[in-house]
Amino acid sequence: MKAVRELVKDTTLMRHGLRHLTLTLVAAPAILGASPYDGVYKQTANAECALVGVDGGALKIEDDIFYGVEVECRMTNPVAVEDMNATLYEMQCSGEGETWTERAMLMPDAEDTGLYMIWSGYAFRYDRCDAPDL
Repeated sequence: MKAVRELVKDTTLMRHGLRHLTLTLVAAPAILGASPYDGVYKQTANAECALVGVDGGALKIEDDIFYGVEVECRMTNPVAVEDMNATLYEMQCSGEGETWTERAMLMPDAEDTGLYMIWSGYAFRYDRCDAPDL
């Protein structure tokens, strides 16, 4: 009987340990910080960085969500592109009453001051907006 109680006690401890490990693994991405592409980017050279998601404004990537002009895309299933410092994403997008999925490759520019975003048939380069003065 004592052996059974010890086994139950060990099993309970193991379950609690696994539960804490699972919570840690789920929370780890948020704790570890932002993705390398998080930031606000100018659509054009004279774009207004404070206006995100509108024509003449800026684009934003935050917590693996791309905010474009009247569109929002969840950036999922990242795949590192070998020898290119780039990442290929599945973009699950919605906007203007529609939803769709496409793939896009993101890559910082050589000076690390901007971002290349390549969609099927289109390539864009966006300059990073300066951090606001505090």
